[in-house]
Amino acid sequence: MATVTSMKCACEKCLCVVSLEDAIAKDGKYYCCEACANGHPNDQDCQQKECGCS
Repeated sequence: MATVTSMKCACEKCLCVVSLEDAIAKDGKYYCCEACANGHPNDQDCQQKECGCS
């Protein structure tokens, strides 16, 4: 059986892949940064500048 160690950020528009060890867990989903986890309040940008998912 394989163990998942990383996955795509749960933010629908985000392109980031995040390590589950470093991810921000919220409501059973995993996010790459606080901005994505909180739904980009005040158009806050993703921590990965090249992503542009906000």
